Amino acid sequence: MKASAEAAAPPVVAPSTPAPAAPAPPPPQAERPAPAMPQAEPAAGETLEPMTAMRRGIAEHMRRSLDTSAHVTSAIEVDMSRVVAIRKKLKKEYEKDYGVNPTYLSFVARATVETLRDFPWINGEIRGEQIVTRNYINLGFAVELADGKGLIVPVLKHAEGLNLLGIARGVTDIAQRARDKKLTPDEVQGGTFTITNPGGYGTFHGTPVISQPQAAILGTYAVVKRPWVIQDDRGEDVIAIRPIMNLTLTYDHRLVDGALAGRFLRDLREKLQTWDEAAY
Repeated sequence: MKASAEAAAPPVVAPSTPAPAAPAPPPPQAERPAPAMPQAEPAAGETLEPMTAMRRGIAEHMRRSLDTSAHVTSAIEVDMSRVVAIRKKLKKEYEKDYGVNPTYLSFVARATVETLRDFPWINGEIRGEQIVTRNYINLGFAVELADGKGLIVPVLKHAEGLNLLGIARGVTDIAQRARDKKLTPDEVQGGTFTITNPGGYGTFHGTPVISQPQAAILGTYAVVKRPWVIQDDRGEDVIAIRPIMNLTLTYDHRLVDGALAGRFLRDLREKLQTWDEAAY
């Protein structure tokens, strides 16, 4: 009977207790500032010079450009005989009547504008997944500052509407005001294509870095007298002394293929070697 009574008794249930609450998260801690970089100490014979704001900006832009664009450089040689002759004829007139020197850079810039009309991608840019082309040409010119410790790229807006004299005047004006630090912010923005001219120091080749977000940059170099093979009046090959200029085009291979760059340089060379005074 005892066993059956125990079997019939209801089971004893332990009283339920609530689960303990989750501990509150600790309050967020303020981020600690990154430790300052230790100051570099000069080694024997060295001097440390802090980078200026301009130099830091140039360094950042150059690095960003190389990280952005697939840089490739092509080069071509140009017989500048016709340009040299025309410049010699115009130089005295331009300096006397207009106060400007028709430099070789002015001739190259004018011919570049005419060539860019037929190569809109070289005057364009990649914007996201779109290709931007334009019906205007804003030429940038790399200008070294007066102290030699930096450069700036003033922009000659709507260069497609300027003849040789207009470009010569424009380049002279913006270059001088760049050296005098008198440019307005608008005059260093909006470039669509850039020309750099290290040839003034006698250099004959270089690989310039593209000014973002442009697609290409043209390098112009020293005019040097060199032996050159030409044809005489009888159609025979002879060696003559000719003033030769090297031109380089550094381009973004994401947009501009080597064949397109080659055709651009070929056409630019043709315009310079057969300079048409009436057209330019």
